[in-house]
Amino acid sequence: MAEIHDKKTFDKEANTHGFQVSLAHDEPVRLDCGVDLRDINVAYQTYGRLNAEKSNAVLICHALTGDHFVTDTHPVTGKPGWWSKLVGPGKTIDTNRFYVICSNILGGCMGTTGPKDINLETGRPWGLDFPGVTIADMVSVQARLIDHLGIDQLFATLGGSMGGMQVLEWAAKFSERVFAAVPIATAARHSSQNIAFHEVGRQAIVADPDWCGGNYISQDKRPHRGLAVARMAAHITYLSQPALHRKFGRKLQERDAISYGFDADFQVESYLRHQGITFVDRFDANSYLYTTRAMDYFDLSSDYNGVLANAFKGTKTRFCVFSFTSDWLFPTEGNREIVHALNAVAANVSFVEIESDKGHDAFLLDEPEFFRVLSGFIDGAAELRGLPRR
Repeated sequence: MAEIHDKKTFDKEANTHGFQVSLAHDEPVRLDCGVDLRDINVAYQTYGRLNAEKSNAVLICHALTGDHFVTDTHPVTGKPGWWSKLVGPGKTIDTNRFYVICSNILGGCMGTTGPKDINLETGRPWGLDFPGVTIADMVSVQARLIDHLGIDQLFATLGGSMGGMQVLEWAAKFSERVFAAVPIATAARHSSQNIAFHEVGRQAIVADPDWCGGNYISQDKRPHRGLAVARMAAHITYLSQPALHRKFGRKLQERDAISYGFDADFQVESYLRHQGITFVDRFDANSYLYTTRAMDYFDLSSDYNGVLANAFKGTKTRFCVFSFTSDWLFPTEGNREIVHALNAVAANVSFVEIESDKGHDAFLLDEPEFFRVLSGFIDGAAELRGLPRR
C-alpha cells in the first residue's frame, strides 16, 4: 500500500476525530460493475480510543441518507449526530469503552468519493460518469479503511436499513474479521415495493430541469426541487400510520379553515415540505441516484447460488437481528429470513422483534427496549471477547 496521509481534525473535549484518507493508489478496488477505481477518498469519524490489543473496534454502517457523523454535533446541520441516542459516553455503544468508527459510503457526498467529486482523468465532476456501485463495493472500501487503521478483527459491526445490508455483507464476505454482527431493520434483498419507491424518487430528480442530465454542478445548478420531492416520498416510508396520526392527525397548519388551494393546509404537508427543503442543503442528487440503486441491486443470496444460508456457512460471528413491529419498509418477515438462513448453518444468532408504532425510523429513535436488548447482547459478546466489564 502506498504511503497515506490522513487529513485530521481533533475535538479534545468531545474525544472525537474527523479524518479523510486516500486509499487504493497502487491496488485499485475492483467494483462489481467491472471498473477498477483508484485514489478513493474516504471520510470517516472515530469516537473513543482503540485499546492496545485493537480488540474494541466497533464499525457502524450508516443508512441511505446518513453519514459518518454518528454522534456529537453534526458539523453541517448543527443537530445531534444521527445515532446520538445510542452512541456516546455511558450509552449503549459506550465510547468510553469502545472505539467507534463510521465512514461515509462510496458514492456518498460527505467526503467519500462519489459523483459530485472531481474525476482526476477529466478534471470535471464525475456526474453520471461515476461507475455504478453496490453494497459489496461500499463494504470493500470500508475493509480497506479498517486495514489502514491496522485492525484485524472488528469487535462488532452494526447498522440499520442500508447500514444493516452492509453489516450482512461484512458478515458474509469478511466473516473472520467480525466477532459480532447486529443487522437492524433490514433485509437480505431489496423488495420490489422498495425498488418501486426508489424509482419514484429517482424520476422526480431526473425530471427536474436543473438536473441537466446529471451535469448540474458543471452548469452551476442544483435539482433541489426534484431531490426534495424524492426525500418527501421516501420519508413517508420511514414512518408508520399510527405515528403520523399521533403527530399530525388532520390538524391544519397555522390556519382555522381549509384554503381550497394548494398551499400546505395540513400540518403533515408542511412537515414533509420541511423535510424536503432541509435535505437538499446537505445531500447531493446524483449520490441519491447511485445509493438508492445500490440498495435495489442488493441480494446477498445471488452470490451463493440463490441460497442465503450459504452466505453464512461456517461463520463464527455472533449475530443479533432486530426488527420493529410497525416497520412496513423492512418488515419482520425479511429479518426472519436472515435468522432462518443463519439457523440453517447452525450460526450463533439471536432475534428480537421490538414492539413499536414508530415505523422504520424506530431504530433511530428513543426505544428503551431496543437499547436494553442490544446492551445485553453487546455486554455478552464483550465478555466472550475478553473486554473489560462496564
